[in-house]
Amino acid sequence: MTQPPDDEPTAASTEELREQVEQTRHELGDTVQALADKADVKARAQEKATALKEQTTAKAAELTGQAKVKASEASHVLQDKVPDTVKDKAAVAAEQVKAKASQAEQMWQAKAPEPVRNNRTALIGAGVAFLVVCVLLRRKKK
Repeated sequence: MTQPPDDEPTAASTEELREQVEQTRHELGDTVQALADKADVKARAQEKATALKEQTTAKAAELTGQAKVKASEASHVLQDKVPDTVKDKAAVAAEQVKAKASQAEQMWQAKAPEPVRNNRTALIGAGVAFLVVCVLLRRKKK
């Protein structure tokens, strides 16, 4: 058995010796657990990933808030700088677009054959698909 270091007192009684042994076991258990935790690379990586995710989420929320504030400020500045005549013309143009869209819808309902009106979504989808194919073929030729 080894000699205790000079700065550690030796046990005076059997009870003290048992307490020292129990304390040493407890410290050794803590040390082993700390080493096991350090050696668990997967758990450490998951902890770091979780911490990074939390930081990223917090930063994204902060930047989103800042962007909203800046957009609001820019909108107010733009509203203040745009002359009233331009605002009035934009409102009139918006109303004209709404009126033309309504007129086109009424014309569609009146002139489009019944089977076409009932399958409008499918026909629009087919038209979009056809345009996409045409664009892709055109790009492929170049």
